[in-house]
Amino acid sequence: MTFDIAEELDTIRKNLGKISFEDQRVLVTGGAGFLGSWMCQTLLASGAHVTCVDNFASGRKENIQHLMDNERFRFIEHDITTPLPLEMRPDYVFHMASRASPFEFEHYPIQILKANTMGVLVALGIAKKHGAKILYTSTSEVYGNPDIVPTPESYYGNVNPIGPRGCYDEAKRCGEAYVMAYRKQHNLDTRIARIFNTYGPRIRMDGIYGRVIPRFISQALNGDPITVFGDGSQTRSFTYVTDQIEGLLRLASLDAARGQVINIGNVNEITVLTLAKKVIKLTGSSSTLSFHPLPEDDPLRRRPDVTRAKQLLEWEPKVPLEKGLVRTIEWIRSCS
Repeated sequence: MTFDIAEELDTIRKNLGKISFEDQRVLVTGGAGFLGSWMCQTLLASGAHVTCVDNFASGRKENIQHLMDNERFRFIEHDITTPLPLEMRPDYVFHMASRASPFEFEHYPIQILKANTMGVLVALGIAKKHGAKILYTSTSEVYGNPDIVPTPESYYGNVNPIGPRGCYDEAKRCGEAYVMAYRKQHNLDTRIARIFNTYGPRIRMDGIYGRVIPRFISQALNGDPITVFGDGSQTRSFTYVTDQIEGLLRLASLDAARGQVINIGNVNEITVLTLAKKVIKLTGSSSTLSFHPLPEDDPLRRRPDVTRAKQLLEWEPKVPLEKGLVRTIEWIRSCS
């Protein structure tokens, strides 16, 4: 089912101001995923020519089906960890392909490792060949369980490479190292975004994916117990998808961001328990809370320092959590 996101697209374009991708050629890997599909649609609305690459390992056909008739949109079904013959000459490469849910780490560790190492190398090779700018979407998970909160980009991380999250955390760290190596050795125009928890319409809500916001909302709408790990005192900071896409596009386009590594996230920290109660209230659910053991290496706190984003990108999140939750609840209801 296609969800009308016209209002959100208008908001992103308004917030971007004079930043434009008119007639720019953009390659988006993982373009059928949650963030990737939003990126493709926003770029098209900005006048760009978009080539979307996805193998549907994590992305979904329905996320991009409504874009197929757009003459400036091309879809290539392909595993980006293998060489990609490409007819276009991109001005930008956005490498956004990777599974990202903790529930997937157990089942697809090799695919996750490959997407953020071999996949990054393919994307970097394309950018180098055509002299394109490349944006790599990394993650706050490179920080592991941080000793410094709010966490700045200068923090090296506290990561367990052999734990259950190592396939994602270390792969992203390796991906960042590849990006920086290409910048240093080939003078490639690179930008790295460390994305903090993002939510909104199109986020996957099937059982194996298990992201906390769609999981809580689905459980609440079904009247099922809300699954809270640990005592719920662990914190997260959630960024609505329109804020995230705006931040990524500013990072990709602005000259001041060349070679930079920048946190894109929301500074408002909330406990998981408070989030669960908020979702129950907003959905009008009768669900109860069900407490389960905290997963191994689950971060206890998540809150970004976004000083660099404010200074270099003139960006900070604008959508309050409650407003974003209401919009996400509307979307999930529309899909049922």
